[in-house]
Amino acid sequence: MTTLASALASCDMLLIDGLHAFDFTFDASGLTIECMDGRQLRRWSFTPDQVAAATGAGDDWSLASDEGEHRLVCMSAFRAPDEEDDEQEMDTPADR
Repeated sequence: MTTLASALASCDMLLIDGLHAFDFTFDASGLTIECMDGRQLRRWSFTPDQVAAATGAGDDWSLASDEGEHRLVCMSAFRAPDEEDDEQEMDTPADR
């Protein structure tokens, strides 16, 4: 059975209550998430016990804090390949 802690270790960004969050940390002190909601900076903090008590499976989780219940989705960001690997040498003439 997958835990939220293992899902957090392998994800690059989160969706919390419908908001995309790229700025998050998960360590021994718990989970901290920050994101901008329009002009407002939103912050969430969860203790290690709250993370361990999260319910769900795969990438979709329900997580409770002192402020209430939150929906958390773990996501992987797309990464562009290194440009150097894809481009031809400029000194080499194009095949015709």
